[in-house]
Amino acid sequence: MPDPWPAPTASAPLAATVRVPGSKSATNRALLLSALAEGESRLVRPLRSRDTLLMAEALRALGVSVSDAAATRDDPAGTDWVVHGVPGPLRGGVRVDVGNAGTVARFVPPVATLADGPVSFDGDPRMRERPLGPLVRALRTLGADIDDGGRGAIPLIVNGRSRLAGGTVSLDASSSSQLVSGLLLSAPRWESGVVLTHTGERVPSGPHLAMTVQMLRESGAEVEVAGDGGPGTTWRVRPGELQRYDRAIEPDLSSAAPFLAAALVAGGSVTVAGWPEQSTQPGALLPELLAAMGAEISRDGQGLTVRGAGPSRSGAGSDGGAVSRGIRGVDVDLSDVGELTPVLAAVAALADSSSTLRGVAHLRGQETDRLAALATEINRLGGSVRETADGLTIEPRPLHGARVATYDDHRMAMAAAVLGLAVPGVLVENVATTAKTVPGFVSLWAGMMPS
Repeated sequence: MPDPWPAPTASAPLAATVRVPGSKSATNRALLLSALAEGESRLVRPLRSRDTLLMAEALRALGVSVSDAAATRDDPAGTDWVVHGVPGPLRGGVRVDVGNAGTVARFVPPVATLADGPVSFDGDPRMRERPLGPLVRALRTLGADIDDGGRGAIPLIVNGRSRLAGGTVSLDASSSSQLVSGLLLSAPRWESGVVLTHTGERVPSGPHLAMTVQMLRESGAEVEVAGDGGPGTTWRVRPGELQRYDRAIEPDLSSAAPFLAAALVAGGSVTVAGWPEQSTQPGALLPELLAAMGAEISRDGQGLTVRGAGPSRSGAGSDGGAVSRGIRGVDVDLSDVGELTPVLAAVAALADSSSTLRGVAHLRGQETDRLAALATEINRLGGSVRETADGLTIEPRPLHGARVATYDDHRMAMAAAVLGLAVPGVLVENVATTAKTVPGFVSLWAGMMPS
């Protein structure tokens, strides 16, 4: 595909149905739980993207078999994964590439404590800047031998001893819920399990923690939670065998965000097929957020549909007057759904009134500093976005085309595509970075455009 990619501008209201791929968060948790269970697990309709392929390769390096399923009537392309768990020691003396995947960097080092030798971890340059220090310190408290050179980040080496004592530990997870999830997911295999107490400000992305707890319980683990994610919240995971994990992976509801937002920006309707009735994914809150911005939401047996009024002009003048899209500005706390911030910021930049997006200071430690990146790139298009201590304030302005940087961040590329629906001349650098969560994003996006 061209680089930069010319984001298509909607020439008419949309009328599209989109099937987004499986959840990255659920796929990587299911892969890991299957690897630690005894027996054969089958993951139905998993996401195959850079992040999940990195997880699969990490587990293979540790001696776990992750293979393509044989084709069946229900899965003629053989897209399911079959995982043969390893109930005993994992393979040491190996190297793991975490890329820029937070789930791999934070979930696999706790697993590596069960290896029979050293496991080295490294990844993309940006991943070396993302916080791992609290996780490293917690693992040492639980009995792990880790050499990180004092960096609190990758590269690091986990010197596995085929076992870990586990026990009681405190952790400040205010920078990322993945720090908690990484410890909980491996804890059933540790001799004493884990009793983990959070010591910092409220843990962001609470739905991801709920997903971790739910999937552990589905795998047969005994998990107790006391608290709501604030200071003093405690998770207890008891040691025990994990059951094989045969599950269908839900569609990735956060990756549905740009497609559903497109209906609000361009007008018309977009349906995401297979939207679950209930979900612990953060993206499950997306319909509520889009409704607050002016969308009409409906649901039936086929999926979830968003309808938007689309652009209209008022006033006189050679340009046909001011454009209104019927998009309302919002003042919202996105601490539980931070990954939706880039797309919502793009929609807010096209609204009829100002917006404040709060509770997302932790986005500065994501694939890029998303707050700085959003302010820089929307302002490059003529917008008025200001960073705050924990988010963004957005004053809508008439926008113009320009080349938009994505910082190797899939959510930034998706936000730029949303802006391009309304702003001719948006050129998106490295749109291929969307393969982190949505392989084939450009084809899905083009298929949504009016013919």
